[in-house]
Amino acid sequence: MTRIAFLLLCHKDPDAVLAQARRLTASGDALVIHFDANAPEAAFQRVRTGAADLPNVRLAPRRVRCGWGEWSLVEASLGMLRHAEAEFPDATHFYMLSGDCMPVKSAGYAHAKLAPSDRDFIESVDFFTSGWIKTGMQADRLRYRHWFNERTQPKRFYWSLDLQRRLKLDRDPPADLKIMIGSQWWCLRRSTVEKILAFLAERPDVTRFFRTTWIPDETFFQTLVRHLVPSREIESRTLTFLMFSDYGMPVTFYNDHYTLLIGQDHLFARKISPDALELKQRLGELWNSGETDFEISDEGRKLHGFLTQRGRIGRRFAPRFWETESSLGRDRELLILACKKWHVAKRLFGVARTGFGLKGAAYLFNEIDADLPDLGGIESSLDKRTRHRRALLRMLFSFHETERLAICLDPAAIDLMRDFYAAKARTRMLEISCTFSDEYLVGHARRVGLAGERSGPDTLSRLLPTLRQEVLLEQDRIRDANFPEVYRIDEREAAETNAGVLAEFFRIPWEQARDIAARPDLFSD
Repeated sequence: MTRIAFLLLCHKDPDAVLAQARRLTASGDALVIHFDANAPEAAFQRVRTGAADLPNVRLAPRRVRCGWGEWSLVEASLGMLRHAEAEFPDATHFYMLSGDCMPVKSAGYAHAKLAPSDRDFIESVDFFTSGWIKTGMQADRLRYRHWFNERTQPKRFYWSLDLQRRLKLDRDPPADLKIMIGSQWWCLRRSTVEKILAFLAERPDVTRFFRTTWIPDETFFQTLVRHLVPSREIESRTLTFLMFSDYGMPVTFYNDHYTLLIGQDHLFARKISPDALELKQRLGELWNSGETDFEISDEGRKLHGFLTQRGRIGRRFAPRFWETESSLGRDRELLILACKKWHVAKRLFGVARTGFGLKGAAYLFNEIDADLPDLGGIESSLDKRTRHRRALLRMLFSFHETERLAICLDPAAIDLMRDFYAAKARTRMLEISCTFSDEYLVGHARRVGLAGERSGPDTLSRLLPTLRQEVLLEQDRIRDANFPEVYRIDEREAAETNAGVLAEFFRIPWEQARDIAARPDLFSD
């Protein structure tokens, strides 16, 4: 039978801590609370008094003054872990939580997920090669000793670091350990916890090393679990749903995030706004609701990225300097078919290819399988194609032995359009305007990962207006760019009207263009 011993690392809001304690232990689980020694004594006494009547709640025997990036966070976590392991001998799992976490599933669902007891859930990836660290120091976190806190004592922190560098006082991690990194919010089996505590009792050198590393809460348990447990028994992810902004700050969740949160493949979420009282109430009630039937869509991170980044115009693809100065060829003709419904542009391109021999490729910067020839490796990934886009098109011109090439682009690719118009070729664009039903937009959201197959109607109803507005915004961006020679056909226009545009764009007879425009399947889904 699954029984979870939660380890609650907190420093504020004693009433919320006690509410969390009552909620989590009402399901039969247990809880150890570490209330930061930096917090006011009155707040701690409130927690102590309130927890005294809760039989499955314990306080950490020693309060630690915790500082971000310091060993103190690991010290507090270890203290709770040792206490929980001794106090709750029937606990099968130990789950690290913060005071800003709330459940996004029920206790019954969580117990069922953990019941097999064959895995630890801890994000644990290679420290040096995974790219987990996005900004700031990396190897120096381990190589040098850190006695001061960068945030509270920045001068001493960097003075000490610089002195060690100049005196070459670097060091290596313990030889038998491969350093790993990941989120500090983990869930470990009892057997794993026992291995960790026994290992530390035998290896004071490991504790001594990590005590002076920087941000050890992201490396200590992650390294030890990988060292002591077979990889097949580790699921390298956290069961706590959390996201970070472009600036490395945790994303905060509010009242209107309820449906999104419970649809994620996680048991808890961090971090919930203190002002999101309605969300806290609903999630709090969820834990002891007995509900076990949740539709998991797991689209949260992609959906959040889309909603927060839409409308930005500063995106770029950082071309190589030699590509920036290169051209496609002044005598060459590049035809761009821009359409949000990719299958419509592909259909029109296919008609042009069979009807009058137009060469090119459809959505070669969006789809890896874009029917490209072997071009020496430049075509092997979307990243390479985008970085070397001008070179790629020059090679396509040469491969097809043509001076006239057509490509299909998504209307969102405004940066590619700008670059191709500046590439010293005769470039013109056909914008293909289509109508979009709700059903199509939902399908589009699922195809690009903004929604899952099980995304609920509430999530989709909030997403649809944003998607529709995004389509209009992309059209406006193309118009605002004032590209020369832009032609437009519209699904709502008569075939004769569109035929005139197609004739001029493709430089074909009007009769041939009319046959294309009159096709009943031209705009069909």
